[in-house]
Amino acid sequence: MAGLWYEDLHEGQVIDAEWTRTVTESDNVLFCSMTMNVQKLHLDAEFAAGTEFGRPLVNSIFTLGLVIGMSVHNLTMGTTVANLGMTETAFPAPVFAGDTISVKTTVIAVRPSKSRPDAGIVTFRHQGFNQTGAIVVTTDRQALMRRRPAGDAA
Repeated sequence: MAGLWYEDLHEGQVIDAEWTRTVTESDNVLFCSMTMNVQKLHLDAEFAAGTEFGRPLVNSIFTLGLVIGMSVHNLTMGTTVANLGMTETAFPAPVFAGDTISVKTTVIAVRPSKSRPDAGIVTFRHQGFNQTGAIVVTTDRQALMRRRPAGDAA
């Protein structure tokens, strides 16, 4: 499914990503390696066993990227110009290898762009949940969204 145009989005609208993704240990190790994050809490099972978590945590920035990425296919695919920023990002519960993540996005603000008549600014609240329904990440993402091209039917 293609993404939604600026005109398709309204405050209060909720979009379910419609799919889930199980996080693997390889996801975490690869992400930490690519980003040069050598935090033992993510990579060292022996070290992590001595923490209150008892096992390695999945890197929270991976979780943030996964949740936003999972929303793309039915929300912003081909219709976003750029991310403008993220605010109010929180990680209320840890993610571990083996957790299955789902995503819900709520449109919390919509306004026309003052400088670009072909676009508008939309604030999305992305929430990621684990398999028990616990929120593992939430963020408000501001995106510059394309307006529907002239002559393109709704």
